[in-house]
Amino acid sequence: MGEFTHFNNLGEAVMVDVSDKKETVREATARGKITMSPECLQKIMEGQMGKGDVLGVARIAGIMGAKKTSELIPLCHVLNLTKVEMEFYPDLKENAVFALCRVRTVGKTGVEMEALTGVSTALLTIYDMCKAVDKSMLIENICLIKKTGGKSGTFIRTEESGEQ
Repeated sequence: MGEFTHFNNLGEAVMVDVSDKKETVREATARGKITMSPECLQKIMEGQMGKGDVLGVARIAGIMGAKKTSELIPLCHVLNLTKVEMEFYPDLKENAVFALCRVRTVGKTGVEMEALTGVSTALLTIYDMCKAVDKSMLIENICLIKKTGGKSGTFIRTEESGEQ
């Protein structure tokens, strides 16, 4: 297990200095889900939600969220993202929509936070657009599932341990 990197020797919060790191291709994928009533999911799938195309708006929101991560998370670096991709997978058995966000850059620091923020923003947007139909929706299981690039190499989540 690594050490915390966002604190100096006095225990004060700091932005990590990445000046001496090599630029590499870095990619991260995060996922999460929102569970809802069968009626709410059906309205999303049929395009019958009063506010419009729920997943289309959530896709744009997720992309925007990833791009604005450094404005939301205090110690994140401003990154030049080269790709942000949002995917949604409705699941009728679980009455849920799964969201997947992939983010890529060529840079000195990773994009894990951008992928996690993208998923979170997309799921919150689904909640916002559907809350008139179902206020009991549950957002859960937001996590990093894969990251590549950089000094620490590749991480792939395994369901049993949550680690590589």
